[in-house]
Amino acid sequence: MITAGVRATARIGARADGRGGTALPVLEGEGPLAPRRTRASGTEARVILVGAMSGPLGGDRFAVEAEVAEGARLHVGSAAATIALPGQTKDEARYDVRLTVADGAELHWLPEQLICAGGSDLRVATRVELAPGARLVLREEQVLGRVGEEPGRLTSRLAMRIAGRTVLDQELACGPGAPGGWDGPAGLAGHRAIGQLIVARPEFADEPVTARPLTGTAVLVPLPGPAALVTAVAPDARVLRRLLDEALAALTP
Repeated sequence: MITAGVRATARIGARADGRGGTALPVLEGEGPLAPRRTRASGTEARVILVGAMSGPLGGDRFAVEAEVAEGARLHVGSAAATIALPGQTKDEARYDVRLTVADGAELHWLPEQLICAGGSDLRVATRVELAPGARLVLREEQVLGRVGEEPGRLTSRLAMRIAGRTVLDQELACGPGAPGGWDGPAGLAGHRAIGQLIVARPEFADEPVTARPLTGTAVLVPLPGPAALVTAVAPDARVLRRLLDEALAALTP
């Protein structure tokens, strides 16, 4: 019997605990999405997303929501890479991420890679809502295919608003069935790992970053508002992580 796919949502809520730390009054997950509290680091609460089963598979609908209230600091990572796999249906899988950060709050969103295995069809959408005085470090790493296999299809959208103003809204489509040219010289040029890094700091409003190439194939550009975007492509996930780590170090005071 063919199923319609798994629906699952994880929710994380962080707030200042009144003692200089961060509490997690909301920490819940469904099915394959299991957020787990780990040891705090100073005033920062830490959460790891654990995948309790394979996926997303074709037809699955996953969502993760995180909200960081004023004065709170939250760091979210994942226990392992997420691997999109073909399912019993021909439907695409969806993975939606919604992040909200208030004034005086800080979020580090640093999951492991998302890998689109051969035959998979995944649509990812990340939407970020920041207050003017919020701080954010967000990293996305997407890999087309496992070692030695053809890539799956990936459609990825990343959108961010600061103080209600859209400062970034972009979409990438690649893999089988994507519009022509995605792997050509004006696209990925044969690379199989794609990464983006967003750093938002109120200080950038007075001292915006300067657009410039970084190490290897990474490029830094300022965004309207107190934020910066780094994009990079690489032959594999290991090289991509190194490029993004170096970029983050360059943007960290």
